[in-house]
Amino acid sequence: MTSHTDHHIPLPNPLLEDRTMSSTIVTATKRFATPRFALLAVGALAAASSLAMVACGDTASAASADGRRGVPVRTVGEIRGQEVAVLTAPPSVPAPITRDYATKVIVNLETVEKTMRLADSVEYTFWTFGGSVPGSFIRVREGDQVEFHMKNHATSSVPHNIDLHAVTGPGGGAKASLTMPGHESVFSFAALNPGLYVYHCATSPVPMHIANGMYGLILVEPKGGLPEVDHEYYVMQSEFYTTGKFGEHGHQTLDMEKGIEERPSYVVFNGAVGSLTGDRALTAKAGERVRLFVGNGGPNLTSSFHVIGEVFDNVYAEGSSTVTEHNVQTTTVPAGGSAIVEFGVEKPGDLILVDHAIFRAFNKGALGMIKVTGDDNRKVFAALKGLGVGAKGGE
Repeated sequence: MTSHTDHHIPLPNPLLEDRTMSSTIVTATKRFATPRFALLAVGALAAASSLAMVACGDTASAASADGRRGVPVRTVGEIRGQEVAVLTAPPSVPAPITRDYATKVIVNLETVEKTMRLADSVEYTFWTFGGSVPGSFIRVREGDQVEFHMKNHATSSVPHNIDLHAVTGPGGGAKASLTMPGHESVFSFAALNPGLYVYHCATSPVPMHIANGMYGLILVEPKGGLPEVDHEYYVMQSEFYTTGKFGEHGHQTLDMEKGIEERPSYVVFNGAVGSLTGDRALTAKAGERVRLFVGNGGPNLTSSFHVIGEVFDNVYAEGSSTVTEHNVQTTTVPAGGSAIVEFGVEKPGDLILVDHAIFRAFNKGALGMIKVTGDDNRKVFAALKGLGVGAKGGE
């Protein structure tokens, strides 16, 4: 398994004492009309400029003398042509990549602040990547050269940036992508490591931006691709710390004290209560194979991801590019982490997605559904006697 070290730890701001940096900050913050926005901009520039540089070599290391597996220093290979990435809003996923070579991939992503539904009769002003929560799903291939165009909508109230956990480079791209409202930043990176990675805003104060909805997933497909399945879906869990209680009607805003104390009002899939139920439920047919790209935007809680009525045939733990476990009932998805789960569906009916920290599912909103249709198979499951026996063969 691989892990990612997040670089956004609080650091002193000695750069504020530098005259050149101070001039830059003053110029950048003149656009904001209130002291609050000015302070946010100052914090954003200072935090982004304080990120540590990461050194990267250009040769592969050999196995160590005692026989342990070596740690590679990856290289960038030949790049052929270019294409513009197709991005999708959840729960949709871009089509698998069929090319057998690396290319330059242009990703265009805009941060937008917009008011949307959090629950029935509850609205929230989300900060988004691409207008959805979670943000747009990005799919590239191992070895691709990604040219990332980050725009911040002119109506945004604060600067934004992006830290992609798939990036090898300073701050995961956060330093290079800090963008004022109405402007654009461009940076490039090599997709060196295959796997499923979280991205999020890393502008100061970082917890505020993540708590308001600024996170998503980027898949770096391995060169050989992933096994063929019938359906791929994008599911991302997160918490919302609102000024009101769960279900309290009206417009809600972020309660920072609740966030600091880790007392969420809502724990949800794909940005809202009921986002994966009813007419919005995922679908499949009996006999098909399903792959879920599961992320956890946090900002605080670890998810115990479970599908009631199914067993995960394959789990790519912590977003690994290879199968690490088989026949798993519940898998852990840490805050700022991910997992890929695959399973075949053998029986029609409703499969229920939950965080098995179960109060979150039934009392805070972390509940979704896969509606499975098709021919029944009573050998797989049948209710034989009791209140659950109905006219349709026990379903």
